[in-house]
Amino acid sequence: MQHVRVTDDGARIGFVELPGKEPTRVFIHGLGSSSLPYFTHIAAAPALIENRSLLVDLLGFGISDRPRTFGYTLPEQADGVARLLDSLNISAADVVAHSMGGAVAVTLASKRPDLVGRLVVAEPNLRPTDRPRIEGYSEEEFIQRGFQEALATTGEVWPVTMRLADPVAMYRSEDALGKNMVDNLGEVFLSLRVPRLMIRGAKTPSIHCEDEIRAAEIPLVSIANAGHNMMLDNAPAFTAALAAFLA
Repeated sequence: MQHVRVTDDGARIGFVELPGKEPTRVFIHGLGSSSLPYFTHIAAAPALIENRSLLVDLLGFGISDRPRTFGYTLPEQADGVARLLDSLNISAADVVAHSMGGAVAVTLASKRPDLVGRLVVAEPNLRPTDRPRIEGYSEEEFIQRGFQEALATTGEVWPVTMRLADPVAMYRSEDALGKNMVDNLGEVFLSLRVPRLMIRGAKTPSIHCEDEIRAAEIPLVSIANAGHNMMLDNAPAFTAALAAFLA
């Protein structure tokens, strides 16, 4: 486990590194999650283990710091990842990102194309969506009771990592994915010039901008017997899709 300071007031992103050859692969988790439980078994799979991998936790989540002065917007999170990669002298990385992390990765590739050599996003947030977990709560109310209520109503898998998240980070991140999303990231994703792969779970009813992605002939792989957490639901198929694209 390592940490790198990525904000002016000293907040640190935590990550775990698996050594290997270049290009480096950077794995970024989704909302209320952590890259270690979601991606370690993927990065360490025989088809992918030869490359260096960084399992990165965004600020506010997992093993990273959780500064109260941080806004937790997508551009701010992307800037934090950029500062991490710059500090490690990493460029042209293979970035693999899930859900909210996919939105962060698209933002990163748009702002700092030198850092992203290839981009894989798994059901990323590309359009503003309703955020029922925070609707009706002020930030302080969510900290006091809304966060615990969310933990109690999100099934059995998600709370395992969500309970490690900072409630402020959860609230502000949800807000950043809702009506306050700065950009239409679907258009940004379509306009990127780096090689891209979109992955979806076959059980997911629909994903953001799917018709536009198909029309642009961007590769889109559907993972059988899997929903939104396809790297957990069907790890062999998810790994095979990554290995084929990154070969």
